[in-house]
Amino acid sequence: MAPMGIRLSPLGMAVFCLLGLGVLYHLYSGFLAGRFAFFMLSEPAGGGSGPGPGSEARVELRELLAVSVLAAVRGGEEVKRVREGNVLNAKAKGKTREGAEEQLTSGDLLSNRRMFYLLKSAFPAVQINSEERVDTADQETVSWDRSIPDDIREKIQPKEVPAESVTVWIDPLDATQEYTEDLRQYVTTMVCVAVDGKPVIGVIHKPFSAYTAWAMVDGGSNVKARSFYNEKTPRIIVSRSHAGKVEQVARQTFGNKTVIIPAGGAGYKVLALLDVAEKNQEEADVYIHVTYIKKWDICAGNAVLRALGGHMTTLSGEEISYTGSDGNEGGLIASINMNHKALLEKLPDLEKTSHK
Repeated sequence: MAPMGIRLSPLGMAVFCLLGLGVLYHLYSGFLAGRFAFFMLSEPAGGGSGPGPGSEARVELRELLAVSVLAAVRGGEEVKRVREGNVLNAKAKGKTREGAEEQLTSGDLLSNRRMFYLLKSAFPAVQINSEERVDTADQETVSWDRSIPDDIREKIQPKEVPAESVTVWIDPLDATQEYTEDLRQYVTTMVCVAVDGKPVIGVIHKPFSAYTAWAMVDGGSNVKARSFYNEKTPRIIVSRSHAGKVEQVARQTFGNKTVIIPAGGAGYKVLALLDVAEKNQEEADVYIHVTYIKKWDICAGNAVLRALGGHMTTLSGEEISYTGSDGNEGGLIASINMNHKALLEKLPDLEKTSHK
């Protein structure tokens, strides 16, 4: 007999147990649901970290700018070391569409390795396109201490975007042909960040003078546009191999006083449009390229110009998208503080030249 004369039947015991389980479920279901929601929504801080389960990877653009500047400088150190040690090991890696041999050096490869793995370790969720192939067997561990230089911290506000919308373009050594000829002033290392195909961060570094230009669209920059331009007789900077093609059309359009400046490297040519206080940097009003060109050659310069209010388009006036294929078919014309549309209208024949 139970205490107090109460007898518990098997049915009563079953009902009692079910009531107990109901109370426990009520007490703990809210707690477990809260923990599950926190687990699903939590996301590690910092653009370089991976996402939590169920969350979307995010990239903080100010951090990506900081590591892009560091990558360009670190790559430039390799470029400079190889050139000064005269251990280029130059070889042909193929031919351009125009039939010219493309050179590949130890400077290209070592710079590419350093830049790629620094960016990849800091932002593993981001797509990175580079001019040179990355050899996974030669992987290098390069870490970023997550420090942001004072000038970037002061001028740029934090901004997050989805990692899947970001594409990074690396040019580990721009102007390789000039590099092999020891024409050091033309050589740059470059990093560009595109969001949804639009260039928003550009870094152009000159290894042999330690000069670095950077800019972020709707953010800030450490470089300015040149203040004087002559639209009637502009100084036009072009590739050394294209000077003849451009000169004839340009002189017919602007007159015989038009100055044509042959130069190497797309990065150098964009810097010519800016206020760069260097004795080895020429100045120009317009940059024109009349043939096919790879996007890693021009993305950083395009971003810098956009950030400063300038323009870089195809010769037919179309914006260049930095997604999809790695090449731009329509040539390009770049300007800043000039009437870009008027320039396009004055040079209609160059678009035809770009397909020859």
